[in-house]
Amino acid sequence: MADESHKYFDAERRAVGLAREFAVTLLEGWGITGEPAEDIRLCVSELASNALAHGTRRGHGFLVRLRADEDFVRLEVHDSRDVSPDRRLCMREATDTDIAGRGLSMVDMLADVWGVDERSSYGKVVWSRFKAAPTSRPA
Repeated sequence: MADESHKYFDAERRAVGLAREFAVTLLEGWGITGEPAEDIRLCVSELASNALAHGTRRGHGFLVRLRADEDFVRLEVHDSRDVSPDRRLCMREATDTDIAGRGLSMVDMLADVWGVDERSSYGKVVWSRFKAAPTSRPA
């Protein structure tokens, strides 16, 4: 049996912090704490920041979905920009002086696996998966 929850966030600066809070509260409720929870929290922050900066169309926000089963947590961030050849997600090597550009490298380092899928009507889902077993189930 899996636990799952999602929440939509408007495209506004404070949305990234709200997405992080949503994830932390949910993970705590599932009994996921410590390093796995911190890794997921950091990835929520990075993927939500990317969705806000690069993935939302005017008037559209983004959705964060978390799903926990016996062994893994899957994080998804749904946005409204399609995957296209000129807007492909890719990791890049940031230099020491770059102030941005490390987000997907961090996701790649912290998650067991991650990827990008197209959404049915428009947009994309950037997902990541973490080895993290819930220790408790909500009542």
